[in-house]
Amino acid sequence: MKKSATVVMLFLCLGLSVPAQQIPAIKLADLEGNVFNTGQFNDTKGRPVVLAFWATWCIPCINELSIINDKYESWKKEADFEFYAISEDDSRTIKRVQPMVNGKNWDFNVLLDKNQDLKRELNLLNIPYTLIVKDGKIIYRHAGYVTGDEEVLFKAVKDNQ
Repeated sequence: MKKSATVVMLFLCLGLSVPAQQIPAIKLADLEGNVFNTGQFNDTKGRPVVLAFWATWCIPCINELSIINDKYESWKKEADFEFYAISEDDSRTIKRVQPMVNGKNWDFNVLLDKNQDLKRELNLLNIPYTLIVKDGKIIYRHAGYVTGDEEVLFKAVKDNQ
């Protein structure tokens, strides 16, 4: 019995010491159809990059991005970071992304992961899902959204400049 407990503890300790995951190099399109390689997120030059995974059919996602957009201008004055909203809309709903972004007047970068390749590579199960990447490592992860989560996110951005 002691031996199996030791093996379990060793496994847990080893699991916690795994190096931070990097963002895989996946080609996504922006809203203008330009190709963007997500491997660029690993070369942030010391700046945090926020990746917010969302979809047009996800109400918590829209709420989160709308609140972030309301604060985005003041956040940019306080912190040096980049923000990308990565749409997980598929071929059935992708045509709703541009009108929603325009209608909400979202002022940040939007990328289209219409085959969910990046989401799958990162093993993300649900959206909304938010990551912060800095110097090639994912340093923050958060699943879901409730009011106030955006403040925790921004604190993590400021703490990692």
